[in-house]
Amino acid sequence: MKIRHLFALSALLWPASAPAQPCHAEIACQIGGRSYHVKEPDGWDGVTPLPVMLHFHGWQRQGSLAVKHARISGATRRRGVLLLAPNGNHRTWNFWDNQSDDVAFGAVVIEDAAKRYPIDRSRIFVSGYSYGAAMAWRYACENGNGVAALLAVSGTINQSEDCPQGPREVRHVHGLRDTVMDFPMGPGGDETHPVALWRQKFGCGDGQDAGRWRAVSFLEFRRTVWDGCAGDGKITLDIHKGGHFIPHGWIARQLDELLGRTPSYP
Repeated sequence: MKIRHLFALSALLWPASAPAQPCHAEIACQIGGRSYHVKEPDGWDGVTPLPVMLHFHGWQRQGSLAVKHARISGATRRRGVLLLAPNGNHRTWNFWDNQSDDVAFGAVVIEDAAKRYPIDRSRIFVSGYSYGAAMAWRYACENGNGVAALLAVSGTINQSEDCPQGPREVRHVHGLRDTVMDFPMGPGGDETHPVALWRQKFGCGDGQDAGRWRAVSFLEFRRTVWDGCAGDGKITLDIHKGGHFIPHGWIARQLDELLGRTPSYP
């Protein structure tokens, strides 16, 4: 999909609708024939512009799950972040190539939310889990220039893709024992391969071992960071020894760091 046509296509797919109707949490916001869910942060004053996290759900899930999920909305609502959770057609996403209408849909979700809430466009985060993580990668690849950070959990696109756009920062987590969206091991057992695409695009050098961290006692992350890439790009890769799941505290930790907060759990 040519980027200059993205919003023109979205206007055709989702024509201008009537004034925004009340929707929140499990009551979906309607856009044409599609929908998304929204969850406000705790204690919001109704005026202050909100950072946004656009989160793509996993296969055969819906956004209604994300706005109830302790490791997703539990993280956003405690950190002053507006959660937007689109619903995929047939409960899935088309992230396989650059002709995905779901990229345009994600962009329209943000614009529709901006009619309902004052949003901070300098802090738009795009997230996803499993198939949703691959969709978040696709969104960042095709429409990422306005994205502050990609937060991807256990899912990628092909590392040989040539992305026309990209976010300012990339944060990815993957389990070495993942057998659903297999850990994308590189040649010779290269465990940094899950972010090879962005390392090349950002012009990064060698990564730095940033040590180990935990949000809960039973799950440890090993972190590698590429800082000082061309154009001030930054990449963070967290690896754990588990399988295919949203790790406890991972999204919360990323938001804390991105928002300049002291990391906490939950």
